[in-house]
Order: sequence, then structure tokens, then C-alpha cells
Amino acid sequence: MEPDSRPEINRIEALHAVLESGSVKKAQRMLNALHPAEIAHVIESLPPPQRQIIWELVDPNIEGEALLYLHDDVRDDILSRMSSDRILAAAEGLDSDDLAALIRDLPSTITWEVLNSLDQQRRDRLESTLAYPEDSAGALVNSDTVSVRPEVTLDVVMRFLRRYKDGLPNLTDNLIVVNRAGNYLGVIYLSDLLTNDLDDSVAEVMTLDVQPILATLSAREVAKRFEAHDLVSAPVIDENGQVLGRITVDDVMDLIREEAEHQFMGQAGLSETADMFAPVLLSARRRALWLGVNLLTAFLAAWVIGRFEATIQQVVALAVLMPVVASMGGIAGTQTLTLAIRGIALGQLSVKNIRWLLGKEMAVAVLNSLVWSLVVGVIALLWFGNRDIAYIIATAIAINLLAATFTGALLPLLLNRLGIDPALAGGVILTTVTDVVGFMAFLGLATVFLL
Repeated sequence: MEPDSRPEINRIEALHAVLESGSVKKAQRMLNALHPAEIAHVIESLPPPQRQIIWELVDPNIEGEALLYLHDDVRDDILSRMSSDRILAAAEGLDSDDLAALIRDLPSTITWEVLNSLDQQRRDRLESTLAYPEDSAGALVNSDTVSVRPEVTLDVVMRFLRRYKDGLPNLTDNLIVVNRAGNYLGVIYLSDLLTNDLDDSVAEVMTLDVQPILATLSAREVAKRFEAHDLVSAPVIDENGQVLGRITVDDVMDLIREEAEHQFMGQAGLSETADMFAPVLLSARRRALWLGVNLLTAFLAAWVIGRFEATIQQVVALAVLMPVVASMGGIAGTQTLTLAIRGIALGQLSVKNIRWLLGKEMAVAVLNSLVWSLVVGVIALLWFGNRDIAYIIATAIAINLLAATFTGALLPLLLNRLGIDPALAGGVILTTVTDVVGFMAFLGLATVFLL
């Protein structure tokens, strides 16, 4: 037998089985043997009545970390049922960036209690992090860093590091070099520290190639920089050049995951933080908006069809073929729309290069429209034996493919300029365009040439 490639999933499934058997103590041992991220996964996979029961089994020492891995809706629900003292205990020991992520979801009264429970140094660090917007580099800063001065020798640095009895901060691959005022100068990699002469100074060994991240930089740009330069950690500075701390790759991975979930869920008009087991009324209310928008667009398409009611009554084949025209346009437009949304998310598409993309996509649309118009036209001819209908649907598909591609390329930039999320609104608007244009072209041509 081949070894199971899903050990983590199997452990979680085994925990579910134990929970169903009613063995609470065994379930508690298995639960707390999991990583906090796995604990969060287990909780999110349970209906609300069972979540609170399982949450009570979580070791208080890892509650804070487990909360961080929960999606917003689930975390908010659990926090609302926790006492102030328990929340304070869960927050204790979290890094400043993790604590900042958690504290933004707390009621103001508990937020003040958390702040007052911290020593002055940790409170100053937390307030510095909270001063920046949630989607900026400053909000991701972890102040748990090791910094050294350029004039000291590597021997001094080594003796300094030995004081860290519990080990260096997680994901420390370099030490940040600062001057007496705390301004960023460069970094010295641990590998260089270990392989150079101990009598060398930090200034001789440090590298100037690592550019610090400005605290006001957007989180999306931070993720791009980590991806482009294969970073494990990166120093963060304020507008005066003073080091605030660092961002580590684990936080960036969270950003990438959230962005991917946003793109995926946005296609259905849902938030990436949506709880699969959220209450019925809450889920219905959140989905009602986009259902209503879609209904309006559907009525618009129906109105267009209604304008050609007489044509459809006389040529029944048109009613059979209408979905083909709309579907082909929808697929072509969605392909271009997805490409454009991805380009915006990666910072690769802007008004400066949209003409090139539009030209390329329209050329692709012309080629596809020639091929598939011919295919559909031949099928329609063989099906209904009417050459005019074949010509009309072939022409309508060509028109709709071109219109859909044009809309799919430009719509994301337009929505982005208006402050509307293209991932949420793009699909609904594109569907409306392809339906209206497709039906108008198909039925309009049929009215002119068949009646």
C-alpha cells in the first residue's frame, strides 16, 4: 500500500469521529495536539452549536493563535461568547502584529482592557502598529526583531545573540543594521555572520541590497515584493527611515491566501470571510443584494427578448438557439475579464498598457469568432435546414464575442477607477452586456432578414 499523502486531513477526520463518539477527554487530547491552524479548520467545519463545545476544549495557551487563523465571521462569533478575562489571557504572549490583527475585531471596551494589560513597551509597539491602515505594511509589522550597529565586530554580535536563551525570533534570517538614531542602514545575514572572520565589523559584512519596506506601502505590494525577491523577512521603516520592525513570510502567505479566497468567492458575490455555517437570516441578507442586482439585469435581458416577441413566435428556431449566443459571449467575456482582474491584482495592468491588452484580446476574439461562428452556423444549418438562420446566428455570435471581449478587458479598470471591486461586480455586469448584446444582435438580425 502507498503511504497516505493526507496525514493532516486524516487526523482532523479522526477527531471528528471521536467527537461523534462522545469521548470528550480523548477529543480534547487530539484537538490540542493539532497546530492552531488545524484547530481553526476543525472549528470552521462544525455547525455553530458544536463550535462552542469544541472551543471549550482548546488549551488556553493556544487560544490566541487559534483565533488568528479563524475567518472573521467565525472569530467574531466566538469572541462574542468569551469573557473579557479569557480574551485578555488569549491575547497575552501574541506578537504585536498578531495582537493588532486580533484587537481590531474586539469591542472598544475590551480593546482598552487589552491595552492597559500590556507593559509600556508592548503597548507602544501595538499602538504604532494600529496607527496604520489594516491593508498596509505598517499593520503587518512584527516588532520582535534583532538589530545591531555597524561599528561592532561579529564577535560582539555572536556574544550578543547567545543571550537569546529561548532562541531568536521566528523566521530570523538576518539582523537589521541601524545607526544610533535607529535608522535603517542594511542587513547582515546569519549565514554571513557564521562564515566570516569574527574580527570583521558588521559594516564590512552587511549587505545594502535589501531595500526596506515603507510602512505606508499597501499589503498587496508587500506580497509582490516578497514573491519577486523570495524574501523570508524584510525590514519595515517609517517615513523618517526609522526601523519599526519586520514583516515575515508567514504573514505574507496569509495575505496571498486571503487574496485568492477573495477572487474565488467574489465570483459568486460572496465575501472571503463568509462562514459556511452562518445563520440563515445573516446569509440570506448578505446574498440578497447580488441576487437583486442579478434580477434587475435578468429583467433587462428579458425586456430585450420581449421587444422581439413577434419574431420569435414566427421563427421558433430562434428560441432554441438564443442560449447558444448568450453562452458563447459569456464564456469569451469571462476569460478576458478574469485575465484583466488578475492583471490588476498583480499590478501588471493599468491605463498605460490597456491598449496593448485590448488589441491582443480583440485579435484573439476575431480568430475565435471566425472559427466558432462557422462551427455553430454549420450545426444550425444541419439542425434546421435553414441557411438564413445559420448566417444570422454565426453573425450574432461573432458580434457578441467581440463585444464581450471588449467589455471584459475594459470593465475591471473602469470599476477599479470607480472604487468598485471588479471581482464582485464584474461578472454580473459582464453577463448583462453579453445577454443584451447577444439577444439584440441575434433577434435584431432575424427581424430584418427573416420577416
